[in-house]
Amino acid sequence: MKRTALLIIDMQNDFVRAGAPLQVAQAQAVIPNIRTVLQQFRERNLPVFHVLRVHRADGSDVEIIRQALFRDQPFTVEGTRGAAEVEELHPLPGEYVIRKTRMSAFLGTELDLMLRNLKVTGLVVTGIQTPNCIRTTVLMRSPSTTRWFLSRMRLGRRTLRSMRQTCWTWPTLASVL
Repeated sequence: MKRTALLIIDMQNDFVRAGAPLQVAQAQAVIPNIRTVLQQFRERNLPVFHVLRVHRADGSDVEIIRQALFRDQPFTVEGTRGAAEVEELHPLPGEYVIRKTRMSAFLGTELDLMLRNLKVTGLVVTGIQTPNCIRTTVLMRSPSTTRWFLSRMRLGRRTLRSMRQTCWTWPTLASVL
């Protein structure tokens, strides 16, 4: 039986809002598309996972390559507005929130166990930070156990090529729900 879940990755105020410490260009522009996908999952009562990068205020859980950045400009600190998901995509009761401290949503989290327990066979991935967090998340999950679908986003040619060489497809949403 086909069971598809939605991952919404890093759609947090510190990455999305204008003037945020690590604002990603075009991040606000993808919110309406993600909302459309999210609404379709909600209407079908399919699993939704909100994946959020959250750090301790002292930065002790920040990876080495980002420690200097964090010291100069703390980001997604636990309990702050910046760490919260943007209001337009806020989780509803029954939806899952996965907290991560690394690029992958699987590293050091319960996501893999939850997907297996929910018998998820396919994932639709949305969000931002495609060359980093989205790609790292996908590569940490074996393509032989999960079918991956990337919600249409703006991608660079190199990123697109490398994703096609692994396990990504871009079908219509209706065909995977």
